Amino acid sequence: MELATKYSPEEVEKKWYAYWEENKLFASKPDGRKPYTIVIPPPNVTGILHMGHMLNETIQDILVRRARMEGKNACWVPGTDHASIATEAKVVNRLAEQGIKKTELTREEFLKHAWAWTEEHGGIILKQLRRVGASCDWDRTAFTMDDERSKSVIKVFVDLYNKGLIYRGVRMVNWDPKAQTALSDEEVVYKEEHSKLYYLKYMVEGDPDGRYAIVATTRPETIMGDTAMCINPNDEKNTWLKGKRVIVPLVGRSIPVIEDDYVDVEFGTGCLKVTPAHDVNDYMLGEKHNLQSIDIFNDNGTLSESAGLYVGMDRFEVRKQIEKDLADAGLLEKIEDYTNNVGFSERTNVPIEPKLSMQWFLKMKHFADLALPPVMNDEIKFHPAKYKNTYRHWLENIKDWCISRQLWWGHRIPAYYLPEGGYVVAETIEEALKLAQKKTGNVNLKAEDLRQDEDALDTWFSSWLWPISLFNGISNPNNEEINYYYPTSDLVTGPDIIFFWVARMIMAGYEYTGKMPFNNVYFTGIVRDKLGRKMSKQLGNSPDPLELIDKFGADGVRVGMMLCAPAGNDILFDETLCEQGRNFCNKIWNAFRLVKGWQTADVQQPETARKAVEWMSAKIRKSAEELDDLYSKYRISEALMLVYRLFWDEFSSWYLEMVKPAYGQPVDNETYIATLNIFDNLLHLLHPFMPFITEELWQHLYDREDGESIMVSPQNIGKPEEKDNQMLSEMEQVKNIISSVRAVRNQRNIAQKQKLNIEVVGNNTFAKYDDLVKKMANVENISVVNAKSEGTSAFLIGTSEYAVQLGNLIDKEAEIAKAEAELKHLEGFLAGVEKKLANERFVQNAPESVVALERKKQSDAKTKIAALKETLAALR
Repeated sequence: MELATKYSPEEVEKKWYAYWEENKLFASKPDGRKPYTIVIPPPNVTGILHMGHMLNETIQDILVRRARMEGKNACWVPGTDHASIATEAKVVNRLAEQGIKKTELTREEFLKHAWAWTEEHGGIILKQLRRVGASCDWDRTAFTMDDERSKSVIKVFVDLYNKGLIYRGVRMVNWDPKAQTALSDEEVVYKEEHSKLYYLKYMVEGDPDGRYAIVATTRPETIMGDTAMCINPNDEKNTWLKGKRVIVPLVGRSIPVIEDDYVDVEFGTGCLKVTPAHDVNDYMLGEKHNLQSIDIFNDNGTLSESAGLYVGMDRFEVRKQIEKDLADAGLLEKIEDYTNNVGFSERTNVPIEPKLSMQWFLKMKHFADLALPPVMNDEIKFHPAKYKNTYRHWLENIKDWCISRQLWWGHRIPAYYLPEGGYVVAETIEEALKLAQKKTGNVNLKAEDLRQDEDALDTWFSSWLWPISLFNGISNPNNEEINYYYPTSDLVTGPDIIFFWVARMIMAGYEYTGKMPFNNVYFTGIVRDKLGRKMSKQLGNSPDPLELIDKFGADGVRVGMMLCAPAGNDILFDETLCEQGRNFCNKIWNAFRLVKGWQTADVQQPETARKAVEWMSAKIRKSAEELDDLYSKYRISEALMLVYRLFWDEFSSWYLEMVKPAYGQPVDNETYIATLNIFDNLLHLLHPFMPFITEELWQHLYDREDGESIMVSPQNIGKPEEKDNQMLSEMEQVKNIISSVRAVRNQRNIAQKQKLNIEVVGNNTFAKYDDLVKKMANVENISVVNAKSEGTSAFLIGTSEYAVQLGNLIDKEAEIAKAEAELKHLEGFLAGVEKKLANERFVQNAPESVVALERKKQSDAKTKIAALKETLAALR
């Protein structure tokens, strides 16, 4: 195969991804090898690839490809999440465009539309992941609502209900008026809002002096649900209200004044309106003091008949109107600006409404007790470990999980209501009927007499089983696959779903297998733009990953992402990093073409080439060991930087120059074969990060059999040898000598083709490398002397002084003029700094760091001046 002059990512990527798939190189079946398993955090079926996915899937692919090359049986299971709220909203919007309302459809009719949407959109993101290079076992692709996963979810619900861990009851929940469903606490995002604090007058019932209490509230639209006013019994300023009743403004309802320590005497006036149906804390007060609850909101956030006023109006429109009406009635004392935290629905981004509702709940204390110790004891390791505290805090303060959603798209709750009241819970209608007949004693009961619960389960109730259900571990425990692949190896995810998903998978893992679901959790950061802003469609600062791939190639974008992606820290993404990645691809390509373009001959290997091969081989062995350490600590970004520098700096800038034959001359066979082997090793180290270009070049290294791939080829680098450290240490010093000679050449404007002579004063510690120095620095002779000659430029390497003989190679007058000009500039600069430091007011009043910086400037200037004077003395 002829290698193209230029690297064409598009051509290479299409060719090799098809090749990998055709040869089933991503497929995995249980065998005798050690398994390495990752399950994909299932993206929503509604989703398309964004930068967060790009980061997450790249990291997973790096880990999976590395495991394959280590000889492990790597299994990366892909899939998608049915995303109840998001998908139902998309389907409802599409139906609305067709003039159809959800309420006009039966559940079955609506679900046909939802499945059609899923079939149309569900595979888009998985196809896009192929462009990134994701090496998933696509034959294992799962969906949280496919038959196997659905069966597992229903089985778990019934099991937990029978264990007494699932219950049904009226509780205060977070209500999303747009999606018209309950949410769990974790689905509420709190945002700082610039609101208003309204001071309302509650007239004291029957007071002859017309006195009133003042209540401060941010939500005047809820006063129609007030059933009490509360004061703190220790609040002296409100003692006069004890035992009284007050009138709710505009509403006219008489409510009692109750007393409770809960009330903050410092907030507002110390008087609190109590609306048990629409505030979590008010609900607790209502329970404690046996207050009536009046639900004044419809599910869509408009006011209901129970409110009596503003019926049918939206809650925020009511807020505007009631402000005017209260003012007109003389019941609004004042309004102040106020900043508070408001809960928003994570999915629809509308303010949630606390609401009393009949829902299904899962008791979480039992699960928290299961899930906390293994993480705190590092049986399950978090990377970075700082997230352990976040995890612990949530579990120690856990609340029961509201698992029901008022949606049709999702796993329908397997509860069946009886004609005479009550319900049974069963996996199928047939089992439900048997339970119902037994419970009622009515053997004539028929299936059609039972009514299944209308609600669906929270989406996370299916994904918390993901690592188990993907291997059928719920419906078929102890099958071959669950026993082989579970626990999985690593989980790569964002810290924003540590509660939604990570903690709950740990809970389910211990509940249903007695084991952890994964050994390690790698938390990625949030992808931000170079200004530090979170990427979003609204800001327009989020590039399309596919467009980046079109522009820079998948390997270029992968490198760009990983260069700025330390675990758990936010990623400041800049497109120039992808450009750097593309340039790196070109560097690798051109280096390969250079090597493959060499003519070879059966001649003796030069000593310079022998040393270079020995050094580069040692460098690769050492780097491979360092890589193992970085991978073990999940410092993936640092691992890439190490390989990047190994190839760019050590191999391209040094090694190839050391072994490159003279112009028009062949390279010896031994060096050529060794260089191909070194390139092979470098491609193996690079492959997890850059799968496409490494596959293309690896195939060109030697003649390959069909079906062979770098992905599953053994890596023959070996472990560091005893002699390596000395060799590496010596070569660093030799590189310093070469760099220093080159620096003298540049500083003195000596032509590259002009050969130089070097004197080594006293002892030539690195004499055995003289041939390398001569070749790399274009030096003719290296001699050992007792004292350096006049007209030299000297530098120190370790304890040895090296002097480059300048002789007639430089224009002495020009060098003197240049040095004198620089000396004059530095002396002027030093005078300015010393004048500042002589100013006592500056030294006493300026910050310590500023003064320290000026002293450093003074010291550096003096050092440079002394060096320049020495240079001038030598030149004269």
